[in-house]
Amino acid sequence: MKELTTIFTIISMCFISCKKEVKTEVVTTNDTIDTVKTAEPVVEEPVDSAAQVKAWQAYATPGSEHKLMADEVGTWNCDMTFWDGPDGKPEKASSVADIKMILGGRYQEANYKGNIMGGPFEGKSTVAFNNASKEFTTTFIDNMGTGMMVAVGKYNEGSKSIEYKGEVVNPVNGKKAPYREVYTIVDPKTRKMEMFDVKNGSEYKSMEIVMTKK
Repeated sequence: MKELTTIFTIISMCFISCKKEVKTEVVTTNDTIDTVKTAEPVVEEPVDSAAQVKAWQAYATPGSEHKLMADEVGTWNCDMTFWDGPDGKPEKASSVADIKMILGGRYQEANYKGNIMGGPFEGKSTVAFNNASKEFTTTFIDNMGTGMMVAVGKYNEGSKSIEYKGEVVNPVNGKKAPYREVYTIVDPKTRKMEMFDVKNGSEYKSMEIVMTKK
């Protein structure tokens, strides 16, 4: 870890010490000569190496938010409900999620297996908490498409939930649309995930997963 932070420190100091010149372009016309100066880039204030090392160490050290993710390590039964529109009939499915922490407890990885619409379902999600931005990021891929869902959100201590926001691409028309996800810690052995999509300009609940730890 010390070697890694030292490397980052050296690279950062090199960038900081490099001063960029102001470029001057001379444009010649038949009548006049115009001189155009580009704006001088903003140079960050230099930071001493000890402060840089401390910052990188803090960035790489798992904290209380990572403990929240680690609390979910194990196997979970997932009761899934889907809606294809605001007035759609609910469709049920089930899956099993195996959750683990990876890369030294810095990220959470979940692998899902089950059946949806009469066919086998497999999915994989990751969750990260960025110590620098103070935000959670979630990703999801599965065997029912070729895209990746990516959303970012913050934890609300009062509601014990994370509200994620991201975009999905509609495979029918190829257009992007916003979606929202609310992930709630119901109790130590129960989690609830609610997804909201937009149809005809209105938001509706498109999926709900109630997870129960084995």
